[in-house]
Amino acid sequence: MKFLKKLFKFLILFFGLLIAILYITDTDYLLKAVRTIYFRGHTTAYLEDYKHFDNKPVAASSNPQAWPNHIDYNSAKETARLQKANKDWGSIAYVIIKNDSIWFENYYDGFDEDSKSNSFSMAKSYVSGLMGKAIMQGHIKSLDQPVCDFLPAFCDGKAAKMTVGDLSSMASGTNWDEAYYSPLSITTRAYFDDDLAKVMNGLKMETDPGQAFKYASGDTQMLAMVIEKATGKPLYDYFQESFWEPLGSENATLWQVDSEDHDLVKAYCCIASNAKDFARFGKLYKDHGKWNGKQILDSTFIAKSVKPRFSQSPEYGYGWWLKKHLGKDFFMMRGHLGQYVFVQPEDNVIIVRLGHQKSPDIGTKTFTDDISLYIEEGYKMLEK
Repeated sequence: MKFLKKLFKFLILFFGLLIAILYITDTDYLLKAVRTIYFRGHTTAYLEDYKHFDNKPVAASSNPQAWPNHIDYNSAKETARLQKANKDWGSIAYVIIKNDSIWFENYYDGFDEDSKSNSFSMAKSYVSGLMGKAIMQGHIKSLDQPVCDFLPAFCDGKAAKMTVGDLSSMASGTNWDEAYYSPLSITTRAYFDDDLAKVMNGLKMETDPGQAFKYASGDTQMLAMVIEKATGKPLYDYFQESFWEPLGSENATLWQVDSEDHDLVKAYCCIASNAKDFARFGKLYKDHGKWNGKQILDSTFIAKSVKPRFSQSPEYGYGWWLKKHLGKDFFMMRGHLGQYVFVQPEDNVIIVRLGHQKSPDIGTKTFTDDISLYIEEGYKMLEK
């Protein structure tokens, strides 16, 4: 019994000291990481982790517009290769939209057409679109306006040359480290810290901005802070009025914020929604910014967004990934665990896949193999 008491006292002292060290070293965000992720059996962010963070609600459209079903709705069957991929990689939704109608849809693992799941980095496309909206409305002068005009922390040295367009095209030149599985990386800190603006304002310049593409979630987060300063509105409210409402979204959504106190959205990720509402943004870009005949977003801005900014990085434009496949040009929204909205304008096709993981070749190439598979098998289905 004495041994157990001593052990208990030791554990209390040990964990008390550990917690104190975390606070002293400003790494107490790890406590939140352990509580929300690791204690729940996960090693990284997961589809329904939004339930354990602070969120801001975004209401469904007051004029919801359901996608019509195609005349050939669900007449095709998933290919054997697609079935295996959906099982092996934990798909929760696979939807093909042809000519603005639902041509095929299927849901898995207890999820349905209205189930919420984390968008992860698909949110970056929305934020870039919100920048375009702010330019269209005159809140931001142009892609060339300095970030310094909005964020005083970036007014010195190389940072003074950084533009809002640099942020959207991932060319800030900062020292952001895109490391998802390192507990001490700034990416991990940003996901769990309760003062995200403080984290972002601490970034340093590594290279001259506007010179080359370097994928950095911090660029999108900074862009969100710029948009909020430019519009005078929280990003979730600006998102609601700019896109979620006019695009006729059928379901309310949630956007994670760093904390109730600071109320800054995790702009580089973390919109909880469903496949068919995510697909609406792909349709808006496919249709050059028009929705039901109304110009929601500037067509010139969209055309620029879905073309590479840098010739040496043909895979990225302004907030959108770009891929040539099957002899066709696709642009896509793309998220951490294999969240995708693929858009092929000439064929009038949108393919959405949401799931728990992507193919295991992560980190070995720009585009994981699952991306090609979901496109190829969708097209095989369409050909039958």
